[in-house]
Amino acid sequence: MSEFDLLLRHGTLVSSAGVRRADLGIADGVIVAEAPELAGSADEEIDCAGLHVFPGVIDAHVHFNEPGRAEWEGFATGTRALAAGGATTYIEMPLNAHPPTTDGASFRLKLAAAEASSLVDFALWGGLVPGNLECLDELAEAGVVGFKAFMSASGIDDFSAVDDLTLYEGMARAAQLGRIVAVHAENDTVTRELAARALAEGRTGIRDYLASRPIVAELEAIERAILFAEETGCALHVVHVSTGRGVALVAAARQRGVDVSCETCPHYLVFTEEDVEAIGALAKCAPPVRSAAERDQLWGYLADGTLPMVASDHSPAPASMKSDPNFFRVWGGISGCQTLLQLMLTEGYHGRALPLTLIARVTAEYVAQRFRLPGKGLLAIGSDADLALVDLDATSTLRPEDLFYRHPHSPYVGRQLRGRIMRTILRSRTVYRDGKMVSNPIGRLVTPTREPFDISGINQ
Repeated sequence: MSEFDLLLRHGTLVSSAGVRRADLGIADGVIVAEAPELAGSADEEIDCAGLHVFPGVIDAHVHFNEPGRAEWEGFATGTRALAAGGATTYIEMPLNAHPPTTDGASFRLKLAAAEASSLVDFALWGGLVPGNLECLDELAEAGVVGFKAFMSASGIDDFSAVDDLTLYEGMARAAQLGRIVAVHAENDTVTRELAARALAEGRTGIRDYLASRPIVAELEAIERAILFAEETGCALHVVHVSTGRGVALVAAARQRGVDVSCETCPHYLVFTEEDVEAIGALAKCAPPVRSAAERDQLWGYLADGTLPMVASDHSPAPASMKSDPNFFRVWGGISGCQTLLQLMLTEGYHGRALPLTLIARVTAEYVAQRFRLPGKGLLAIGSDADLALVDLDATSTLRPEDLFYRHPHSPYVGRQLRGRIMRTILRSRTVYRDGKMVSNPIGRLVTPTREPFDISGINQ
């Protein structure tokens, strides 16, 4: 009988512990041994010479829209895109499903859809909306990682933005339940009124939309959410921060003891306002893409450890929802979960000399820590064997036919990428190899542990 189920030979392992040449021994889906030359036999061996072995990406922010809106994107196509991008776990947002995930019954509907079709492992966000405070307990019991709230209009009719009292009381209850609250932080009055003014004056272009969502709207909402979190003792996560000043607000609050974190997204690290004008609807999002100076500040905060996480905010839609000449009516979401790791390698490692260890941390290790995902995010003995095998120097140009999304469009099409995902392994099973899916859906629900939140390792 073999000692290991799987042996990875001659790879270069990447983790916060460093970059080192070693073999990995895997049994029962878990890493059980590491050494420069492991002795023993295995049912399967993979020669990783010339490849870097990363912990599988954990994308903490995706919208897969099931049940109810699978025509936008479903678990089957979305998780194949994740696997092609080296991701082995994701956390799915509550709002684009119909019904949205705001109570125990809707959680069970989504869980059934995910278990039927997900190629990789998953966790689920619950929603915090006006009128569902009494449902937070059952969502926590079901296993959500936390509760997502919109401080401005979500764009989805059946997922309303929170008023201040709902957010405050929801945070207080989340703190009692030991769950984190994630917020889309934009001031609703500012964004709504500026948009209404532009539309009333017939200004419907790209620059008009960008001007309707100024940085101050984001900064004010971040500060308000931090205040509520500080008062209630709630753990807070600010999603898709688009500006360096927003990251600085979070960092300052964390230094005074508030349990708060934030993420940014590849589109804020890659594109500028001029790119949005050139690309058009495929690059529309909220908060919008900012200036080159803001983009560069985000890279600086990533480099020094202040900004701990990158997530895709994959928010797909059919082409028909991206074709309105009125830019305010265009669906505001970017398709990008397949390219998260490649973009970090292209723009971060190759383009800005970010250490590979940092890229592993912001795409996997910290994500697992922050959301308490057991066994995930680490290349360490005892962790799940969730791995991405990468050829760092391979270069390719992204084509529509390379995308596994339901709708093969993305603002990254036509972009040259450095670093190719050769194989993605989930709990020792290869799910993606050399451009093809090679597994049936084997994804399963991951629920948070009860240990306190760990935000160590930032600002080191």
